[in-house]
Amino acid sequence: MSSSEPSPSRRRWPLLAAALGVVIAAIVFARHRFVAEINDHVDALYATADSEQPRPPRFDSDDIESLPAPVRRYFERVLEPGQPHVRTARLRQQGEFRLGGDDADWRPLEATQHATVQPPGFVWDGRIDIAPLVPARVVDLYRDGEGLLEARLFGIVPVASAGPSPEMNEGELLRYLAEAVWVPTALLPGAGISWEAIDDRSARATLEDGDVTASVVFHFDADDEIERVTAERYRQEDDDYASWTGHFRAYERRDGMRVPTEAEVAWALPDGDRPYWRATIEDIEYWT
Repeated sequence: MSSSEPSPSRRRWPLLAAALGVVIAAIVFARHRFVAEINDHVDALYATADSEQPRPPRFDSDDIESLPAPVRRYFERVLEPGQPHVRTARLRQQGEFRLGGDDADWRPLEATQHATVQPPGFVWDGRIDIAPLVPARVVDLYRDGEGLLEARLFGIVPVASAGPSPEMNEGELLRYLAEAVWVPTALLPGAGISWEAIDDRSARATLEDGDVTASVVFHFDADDEIERVTAERYRQEDDDYASWTGHFRAYERRDGMRVPTEAEVAWALPDGDRPYWRATIEDIEYWT
């Protein structure tokens, strides 16, 4: 071999570099594509809340006159007369998520949740650090009568996917209804909610959206604020329904409304409660 010719190992380096470049480009493209899909979901969600629709009247005590006593006291507590009805909202959450059983570690979580009231819908765009330097990008949503969940490691490798299906659609509308505590005007009868009395500290709310129906029991504390929500919700891990609970606390007034700034969600399973999400609401923005 002539001394001027590169060795076989040296000739392979450009090929390896080119192959690595292709792999990196594919990874970047896949990640950007998933982010673009999430952004498309958000854009489509907000497009349904057309600002050209007639504005609903502002909150008035006559709106709640026929509601069960604990529900009426709740609205009197968290809304001020003349409160504008919220069309859309955006929440930023900081907290922790737990995958697995009681011995599983809580992992850091940050997320942005977008919500519309009429029609009801949300897109939850979250990042969970499954392990150190191993993030998962998650989108969980309800829009146009369908629920969907997608999770990808590094925003690339699919690790979870569910929906749309009748069970998923119902479960995601149920989540929307339970989390409407962050948008109190979304729980008014004018937003399509029907209320049924249970006792002096609880009432059942039901929301119908096309072919999808969800019901949640709201529990009110001594301050007439929602402290807890309960429901029977489909649990994909068991392919069955299970009791599901959300706890709310640390109420603050935001844009004239009292809303909780801390929350925790858990499955109530035969072997005990299994909390899997807890967070602080860092910021809320409303559009009316």
